[in-house]
Amino acid sequence: MSSTLTQSAAGRLFSRPAAAASCVGFVLIGMLQALYGPAVPGLREEYALSPSGAGLGLSLHFTGGVAGVLAFNAIHSRISNRALLAASYALMAVGAAGFALAPNWPLALAAAFLGGLGFGGIDYGLNQLFAVGFGDRSTAMLNILNAHFGIGAVLGPALIAWTGPDGYAYAFGACAVLSGVLILCTGGVGTEAPSPSPDKSSAAPANSLGISRILVGFLALYILNVAVEAGVGGWEPTHLETVGYSSAVAASATSVYWLMMTVGRFLVVPITLRYSPERILTVCAAGMTACLLLALIPGAAPVAYAGVGLFIAPVFPTGLPWLNRALPEAKRAGAWVIAASMIGGVAAPPLLGVGIEASGIRAVPWLLTVLSAASLLATVWLIRLTRRSAA
Repeated sequence: MSSTLTQSAAGRLFSRPAAAASCVGFVLIGMLQALYGPAVPGLREEYALSPSGAGLGLSLHFTGGVAGVLAFNAIHSRISNRALLAASYALMAVGAAGFALAPNWPLALAAAFLGGLGFGGIDYGLNQLFAVGFGDRSTAMLNILNAHFGIGAVLGPALIAWTGPDGYAYAFGACAVLSGVLILCTGGVGTEAPSPSPDKSSAAPANSLGISRILVGFLALYILNVAVEAGVGGWEPTHLETVGYSSAVAASATSVYWLMMTVGRFLVVPITLRYSPERILTVCAAGMTACLLLALIPGAAPVAYAGVGLFIAPVFPTGLPWLNRALPEAKRAGAWVIAASMIGGVAAPPLLGVGIEASGIRAVPWLLTVLSAASLLATVWLIRLTRRSAA
C-alpha cells in the first residue's frame, strides 16, 4: 500500500529523535528563506546587480517552493515518507551549496530554485505528517514544529550580520551542511501514517460539491491569513514611520511582530489540547481584526501590530489538522492550501501596494482589517459547512 496518509497505523510515525530532527528541519527552512534579504548587498556587489535583480533570488526560491509542494505531493503515493524527506533535504543541500558557489547569477538563480524545491518538499512533507502522526496531539505538535520556522527566520539574518553581507556564501554553505546532516536523521520516520479520521462533531459532506466548497473555504482562509501576515511584515515599518515613529523604532517593532509569531505558536500548545481548532481559529481571526483596528491609533500601533503577530501565529499549523479531519478523502487538500499560502505570501505585498497607492500609507490598517475580517467570515463559513452534515 501507499506510504502516505491513507494507511493504517503501524506504530509511531516519528521516533523522538526523528521528531526533534524535524523541528531542526524547520529551523533550517526558516533560516534559508530569511537569508536572501540580508544577503542582497553582498549579491549586488558579487554579481553587479540592481536591487530588483538581486530580489530575484527570493522569488526563485518561492517559485521552487510552490513547485516542490505540488511535485512531492504528486509522487508521495509512490515513495516512502523517508524518501520524500531525504530527497527534499538533498535538494536543499545542493541548492544552498550551489547558491554559495555559483560563478554567475543565472546559475545562482537556478540553485535558488533547486533549493526552493527542497524547501517545498520539507514544508509539505513535515506539515502533512505531523498533522496525522501524533493523534490528538497533532495540533500541538504542528504549532511546535512551525514555531521552529520562526526561530530559523530570526537566526538567518543574525548569521548574515555575523558573517557580513559579503560573507553570505558561508551562511548558505552552513545551510547546505545542515541539510546533509538531516538526511541522516530520517531513519526514525515511519513508513506508514495513520489515516486522519473524520471528527464526528464536524464531519464533512460526502458529496463532491460539499468537498469543493470546504476546500475553497480553506484555500480562502489560508490565502487571506498569509496576506495579512505578509502585509503586516511588509508595510508595518512604512506605516509606523508615516505616523511619526523613527526608522529604528519602526524596524524594531517589525522584529517584535515576527518574534510574537514564534512565541504565539509555543503559547498556543497547551490551548490546543483543550479546545478545537475551529474555536482557536475563530478567536485568532477576531483578535487579529481587533488589533488591526487598534493600529489605526498611532500611539497604540506598535503594540497592536505585535498583537496581530500573536493572534495570527497559530492559524497556519492549527488549520491543517482541521482540514485533514474535514476532508480525509481529499488527499491533496493539504498540498493545495500550503501552495496557496506560499502564493499568497508572494502576491499580497505588491497587491496591497496598489491599494496603498490609491488610499495612502495611513490606510494600511484599514486595508489589512478588511482582509482579516474576511478571514473571520471564511472561518465561520467553514464551521457551518463542516458541521452541516452532523445536524
